[in-house]
Amino acid sequence: MRVSQGKISGDVKRILVMSDSHIPDRAFEIPSKIRLFIEREKYDIVVHAGDFTDYKVIEYVRTLGKETYMVQGNMDYIDLPEKEIFDAYGINIGVIHGDQVYPRGNISKLSRIAKELNARILISGHTHTPNIAFDSGILHLNPGSITGVWGGGGGSMTPTFIVLTISSDGHVTIDIYALEDDLKLYRREYIKFSL
Repeated sequence: MRVSQGKISGDVKRILVMSDSHIPDRAFEIPSKIRLFIEREKYDIVVHAGDFTDYKVIEYVRTLGKETYMVQGNMDYIDLPEKEIFDAYGINIGVIHGDQVYPRGNISKLSRIAKELNARILISGHTHTPNIAFDSGILHLNPGSITGVWGGGGGSMTPTFIVLTISSDGHVTIDIYALEDDLKLYRREYIKFSL
């Protein structure tokens, strides 16, 4: 894997990545500016890394893409798997909530989980702060909280999510969006995986 400024080429998969909605316990709904943005786009895959806290959020997430992968968060009393793994053009992507490691967001411990899953990308939440990190050949993605609510470890308090684009030639674009006054592209990274 290397950081690349190359353009996406070939067939692509668009993946919406979110986590830590905490609806209705800590937030009433996903902010309308985010909903309008994500509902007008088309996604091949939608991922939610846990802490829904209500079935209505699960039902909503299922309407956003062709495939959905959702895991149980530490605040969920919902029957969901603890981990998921799926493939996008030969790149294994693992999904966990992140409460499996302490301290929250510990990248080296998350890398161990990714290796157990044979994942080259690991999506996790739980910190409520967006992050992109590289460790031991593994790309770590944390979308933060889509509602911007507080978490047990604090959090950014800004609603955030990720749109991930993966091409059939191994190019990956990671876009983190943040809602401050308006929804904006907060950070963009390009990665090239060897397939």
